[in-house]
Amino acid sequence: MKFGFNNISVPGRVSSLLVFLFTTVLVVSAQAQNLSQPQLERIGRRIWQNECAGTVEGLTSWNKGEYFASLGIGHFIWYPAGVQGPFEESFPPLVRWLQQTGAPVPPWLLKTPDCPWTSREAFEQDRNSPRQKELRNLLARTVAQQTQFIIHRLAAATPKFKAAAGKAAPHVERNLALLQQSAAGNFALIDYVNFKGEGLNPKERYNGQGWGLLQVLIEMRPTDADGAPAAFSEASKRVLTRRVQNAPAERKEQRWLEGWKNRCEGYKSA
Repeated sequence: MKFGFNNISVPGRVSSLLVFLFTTVLVVSAQAQNLSQPQLERIGRRIWQNECAGTVEGLTSWNKGEYFASLGIGHFIWYPAGVQGPFEESFPPLVRWLQQTGAPVPPWLLKTPDCPWTSREAFEQDRNSPRQKELRNLLARTVAQQTQFIIHRLAAATPKFKAAAGKAAPHVERNLALLQQSAAGNFALIDYVNFKGEGLNPKERYNGQGWGLLQVLIEMRPTDADGAPAAFSEASKRVLTRRVQNAPAERKEQRWLEGWKNRCEGYKSA
C-alpha cells in the first residue's frame, strides 16, 4: 500500500495501522475534521518541503548557530546531553510515537535518549555514517506517521488555548473555528504549530513575548472564513518580526526572517 509521499511504500501492517490512525484523527481532531486523506497526505509533503526542501538529505540537519539537531519532515529538535534550550524538544516524543505505530525504529535509537552528536561539526562529520543513513531511511519511510504526530500535537494543544488566552479566549476560539473551515486554514494551523510551537511554553519567550500558534491567533485581525488564511498569514509575519526584534543579538535571527515570512505567505492558499 502507498500513501502518496513521493511513492514511498509502507509495510502492510503499518499501512493498516496508519489508516486507523488517520481515521481517528478525522473523527477526534477538530483541526483535521474537514480534511480528506489526500489532503492529509499533501500536508505531509508540504511540511517536508517547508522544512527540508523535500529532500531525504534534509531529514537530518543541524543549522548553523544552533545547538541541537533538526530531524524529520518537521525538523524535530533533539538536544545533546546536558543542553537545555528554550525550545521544546520534540524528537524523542516522535521516536516513541513511531515505535507505538509499529515503525521499524533502529534499536540504537531506542537506547539513545540524548542526541549522540554534541556539536554541528561532529554531526556533519558523521553525515555519511551508517547511523545517520539509517536515521534518514527511517524518517523517509515514516512521513505519514510524522504528519499524524504533528496533527496530534495540535489537537492536544487546542483545549489549552482558552485558559492560556485569558480575556482574548473568545477571539482565539473564533479564529480557530474560522481557520478550521478550509484546507488552507487547517494547513496553516498544522504547519505553524510544528514550525514555531504552540506558544504555551513559558520558556519560549523573548522579553516576555512568545511567537507560537497562540500568539498568532491572538494577533489575527477579525475576518470571515474566506479571509482567515490570509489573516493568519499576515499575523504570523508580525509575530515573527516581533520575535526577531526581541531576540538576543548573538542569535542573529534577522538572517532567518525573510525565509520565515515566505513560508507564512504560503498559508494564504491550500
